[in-house]
Order: sequence, then structure tokens, then C-alpha cells
Amino acid sequence: MPSGGRGRSRLRLGERGLLEPPSPPKRRLLPRAHFLPLLLLSLAVASAFYTIWSGWHRQTEELPRGRELRGRLIGSLPEARLRRVVGQLDPHRLWNTYLRPLLVVRTPGSPGNLQVRKEAPVTLQLLFLDGEEALKEWGPQDSLYGSRHLARLMESAPHSPGPTRIQAIELFMLLDLLGAPNPNFYSHFPHTARWFHRLRSIEKRLHRMNLLQSHPQEVMYFQPGEPPGSVEDDHIPFLRRGVPVIHLISMPFPDVWHTADDSEANLHPPTVHNLSRILAVFLAEYLGL
Repeated sequence: MPSGGRGRSRLRLGERGLLEPPSPPKRRLLPRAHFLPLLLLSLAVASAFYTIWSGWHRQTEELPRGRELRGRLIGSLPEARLRRVVGQLDPHRLWNTYLRPLLVVRTPGSPGNLQVRKEAPVTLQLLFLDGEEALKEWGPQDSLYGSRHLARLMESAPHSPGPTRIQAIELFMLLDLLGAPNPNFYSHFPHTARWFHRLRSIEKRLHRMNLLQSHPQEVMYFQPGEPPGSVEDDHIPFLRRGVPVIHLISMPFPDVWHTADDSEANLHPPTVHNLSRILAVFLAEYLGL
């Protein structure tokens, strides 16, 4: 994302926007392991895009109520299956075997589209949001153009079995400023804290199994305690409509943020590798694969 310099300050220390949790819809699980390779490839594609996109802003106001994810507990993958998940992160093989054939027939009403809708009651959906920066001066009407537009559309679009598409979102995870070495993530919202703790647990497990690179400590990424500030970003239009959010943003920001050095050349391959594995395991456990 372009790094326009006319937005307001992105971080204000000591400020947070928190939601109180009402009841959510019940969880639905996807017990179909053959969807795992496709979902892992989608995750890898998302990570590649998000690691080279930056330009996000900070939240400074109190947010209304959201809904909390409740329902049955999600089990941890046993070690053998966990190794299988991380071993399938081969983008070239996954693209040619799973994603390319599906995309060829992914138009509305096609066999590929209908098969996905029929076989996967809960799926991974990738949203690539643009237009986050202010054109003149940061404000409610001059920021977050793409996410505000999409949230409005989803709020009015019908969805089966729920009333609207936005109410069908079980969990919104925003990947933000990823790819630099030694990122620090914090839990920003109490109603999704247990999912953040799940990510922290996965990092520990993969470390103990020697499946992470350049990772000398059990926990390097998913930090305990309060974040140093609150965040205003592309999750806000969804959060204000009651969507549960996990915001994975590196705090403090990478040194190259909003500079000419914010490029692929300054990505840290071990960190990208590790985050891809952590998120792949989280996805597999969340969907019950």
C-alpha cells in the first residue's frame, strides 16, 4: 500500500479501543481434511501480499459493543498432524495441484463455485483492502476507503443461513506490517483474547518441536500484557459492526515503515516462514481439519 505522508499520527501511547462481548452465533466446524492444502495456499498468498503492504493508522476512540466467539473448545493438533500441516506449505505444488484448477471454474454458478459452497460451511476468505491512507487529513470520511466501502456492502448483502454477509463472519484477522524481523504482537480486544492465546500456544509448540527458524526463545512474537497503544486500521469498520477481530500488527512498527526501504529486499525470510507456519496451524485447528 502506498505510504502517503498526510495521515495523522498512527500511535498514541496508553489509548485503547475495547469492546464488551455479547453472545455470538454458534461455531460450525469443517471436518474435511482435503480442504487443508487449498486453505494453506490461500494463507501463503495472503502473507505474501500483506508483508509488502503497509500504511496503517491508530485507533483513539471508544468503540461500541462487539460479539464474543463462544461455543465448543477447539482441540490442539497432535504432533504428527501438526508436522503434516507445516510440511504442506509448498506454494508451487499447492498452486498447481489445488488452486489453479479451482480458479479456472470459480465464476458464479460454475461447478467449482458450487462445489466450494457445498463442501465448506466455514471457509477462509481473503480480503485485500486498499485506500487506507488519508488523501488530505485523517478523519472519519478521509481514511479507510476500501474497508469502509466493503463493510457497508457486506452489511446489506443477504447471506444464508444468516441475515447478512457481515454477520456470517466468525473471526476477522487483520495481518498488518508483517515481514520484518522480531515482530511483537499483542491482544487488542478481550473478546478475542482466547484466540490470541491460541496463537501464542502454537508458537511455543512449534518452537519445542524445532519447526521454527532463527527462533531462540519459546515466545518471541505473541506477547503477554497490554499493547502500548490502540490501533485505527482497516478492521475498524468491521469491528464497529460487531465482527470479532484479531489484529496482528507489529508494535513498534518496523524501522523501514513509510520509507523507500519498505520493500521485498528487507523482508526477513525466517520470520515470514515462522508466521506462515503458526497461522497455518491456527487455521487447521480453528476449522477442525
